[in-house]
Amino acid sequence: MPKDRINALSDGVFAILLTILILEFKPETIRPGSLATVISKQGPLFIMYAMSYFYVGTSWLFHHDYFQYVKKTNRMLNILNLGLLFTVTLVNYAMVLLIEALTNGNARDIQVAFIIYDIVAMLISASFLVVYRFLERHVELRNLEGIEQHYNRIRMDPARSVGIYILSIIASFFSNTLAGILLVAGVVFHFIAYLRFSRVIHLGVKKKAE
Repeated sequence: MPKDRINALSDGVFAILLTILILEFKPETIRPGSLATVISKQGPLFIMYAMSYFYVGTSWLFHHDYFQYVKKTNRMLNILNLGLLFTVTLVNYAMVLLIEALTNGNARDIQVAFIIYDIVAMLISASFLVVYRFLERHVELRNLEGIEQHYNRIRMDPARSVGIYILSIIASFFSNTLAGILLVAGVVFHFIAYLRFSRVIHLGVKKKAE
């Protein structure tokens, strides 16, 4: 099967999700003179929105570059891609829970919210890992050749992401601050992993052009 439709569906899902994230900025009743106070209280909301937007945006970049590695698709790859998209759409739910927990300031709620966000992030990374392994086993679906040596250095990056989020879950039972730091570290590593993968794909595209 050609990959045009799977790319179109995926781009649509990412576009809708990125739009939905901003909808959590709900207007509040503002009394005269209280605007600064209302805005300051929305600080956690903005921070979580910015992180989630960055995370989802990186996932889209990942997906875009990865499908340059795909020559054509089949039924199983379509199913795996739907599963990947499902995990990414859960970011909005995890973000809302974390915003509410941080706004209310209850330590137990913050711990639970961090754990849920970590689980969603783990599912996303695990989904990318499954797609990686599927393409490794199906050479006929791959578009680029001659990048195996470079690809082997980054093929475990999704598993490394999962490891960071597991550490964040463990840390949440001791310190919410440490759990938050590790969660942010996982999101940052997700972007680093994208840059590493993107370099490999662009190398393959260059070799193909030559």
